[in-house]
Amino acid sequence: MWINPLDAQTRNIAQGDRVRVFNPRGEIRVAAKVTPRIMPGVVAMGQGAWHQANMKGDRIDHGACMNTLTTHRPSPLAKGNPQHTNLIQIEKL
Repeated sequence: MWINPLDAQTRNIAQGDRVRVFNPRGEIRVAAKVTPRIMPGVVAMGQGAWHQANMKGDRIDHGACMNTLTTHRPSPLAKGNPQHTNLIQIEKL
């Protein structure tokens, strides 16, 4: 997950730290990439992996599948996969 150094500093996140990325739809765990190549207030993940919930039965995705954080509703225009911005929070584990 790309995160700007200013945002990383306020959250005590360093390069490679595992972070919790979450919103009301779900939660993923992923490594942080601290970079000035992304603007403050924004994080980005180019791609994730297959959903991997752990065996305890929780709903946390340890594989970092972005779909965990998106809506299941189809987009109004394309009637398909909703490719859009998602509001999330991020914190160091």
